[in-house]
Amino acid sequence: MPSPTSRRTLLTAAIAAAAGAGTAGAAVPASAAPARPDASPAAASLVDNRFWSSYTDWRCGSGEGTRAVAGRRAGLVIGHPQGRTEYTDPHTGTTAAWDYATWTSPVHRSSVPATEVIASWNAHTPAGTWIQIELRGTYSDGTETPWYVMGRWAAGDGDIRRTSVDDQSDGKSSVWTDTFSVDDAASGLRLLSYRLRLTLHRTPGTALTPTVWRVGAMASDIPDRFTVPASVSGLARELPVPRYSQNVHVGQYPEYDNGGEAWCSPTSSQMIIEYWGRTPSAEDLAWVDPALPDPQVCHAARYTYDYQYEGCGNWPFNAAYAATYRDMSAVVTRLGSLTDVETLIGAGIPVITSQSFLKEELTGAGYGTSGHLMTVIGFTANGDVIANDPASPSDEAVRRVYLRHEWETIWLRTKRRNASGTVVSGTGGVCYVYFPAHPTPRQRRALAAVGIC
Repeated sequence: MPSPTSRRTLLTAAIAAAAGAGTAGAAVPASAAPARPDASPAAASLVDNRFWSSYTDWRCGSGEGTRAVAGRRAGLVIGHPQGRTEYTDPHTGTTAAWDYATWTSPVHRSSVPATEVIASWNAHTPAGTWIQIELRGTYSDGTETPWYVMGRWAAGDGDIRRTSVDDQSDGKSSVWTDTFSVDDAASGLRLLSYRLRLTLHRTPGTALTPTVWRVGAMASDIPDRFTVPASVSGLARELPVPRYSQNVHVGQYPEYDNGGEAWCSPTSSQMIIEYWGRTPSAEDLAWVDPALPDPQVCHAARYTYDYQYEGCGNWPFNAAYAATYRDMSAVVTRLGSLTDVETLIGAGIPVITSQSFLKEELTGAGYGTSGHLMTVIGFTANGDVIANDPASPSDEAVRRVYLRHEWETIWLRTKRRNASGTVVSGTGGVCYVYFPAHPTPRQRRALAAVGIC
């Protein structure tokens, strides 16, 4: 069963308080009115995605010591260090010197005046390198945020411990692990535009460099809602996604958040990575006890683990992990309905979704959760959701069928009542989308249709 608590409980409390822990009849700004169930893309008026990934993108930014690299997969690397800095890792106490270079994106004016922004990135960080991702935005009152750290990240854990950064706030907004959030959405304050800044680090005196292939963010203003419009089913298809249970790993490697008890996110990530034909090598898995089942799930947990959050559920860290595999891209976004998911499934792209619910709100689940990731792999002939749910007793039991509108509600709503009747938040359609770095034309059209370019 998924862990009953998570760091999202903190975000839940903050959002509920900021929104007045409101009632179901709370007013919704006209600019944030729910999209029609048949809109395509359904989330167009609520979500803005902007990703930088092309050679032109990298050249359009402002670089200090970085260099754009052309080729089949364009990227950003250290050309020559801008300077040298010291970093004390808060999780090891180790202080080390690092050469660094920076790249700052052009200002992006969001099509959605936003209450939340989530950054994500795809990068290669060989041993001796790491990256930092920051965000700075302009509010609707004309003032600016500070530079917020959205992540300090490396694929491995030998140089630094990948980490989010707590206690970032300017009195108007805060960063909750991986999510920038306006503190009081009911005030009308919104983030109108933002820039992202990458800082690439390497061991001094070496020619090492990280390579960043993609960086961007999803900005959104999802209305307060306990219920969502029902979408109309339009696809019957099931993708052959491998099945892994998080529960068979309970008690394993408790240093990565209690073993399998809280491993829904990396377990879901690993299913999709293997669906795309990628898998860790025998050398990668050499550290895992060979007697354990599905050692690749243990591997995914270790390499998605956020040492500040003390868990494997950091959304961008999961996407970044997926993109460490050969020719893989990954983003964190929000979708507007199951119609959007059908668009992706129709092109062969499964979706990892985040939801929370009481036991009685999802028929057949057999549990309730304050936050859980599962994988949508298809739809039945009558439109119900076929999900690989890692909160299952065995790999064989992972495939589930959930009622369409029940499932759509627990995923898309932004407010719900917990077991004690307290109003708390929902994720509002958050999902991970993993796809080939060089998608087919049909896949490219599907991604564009849901706002991912």
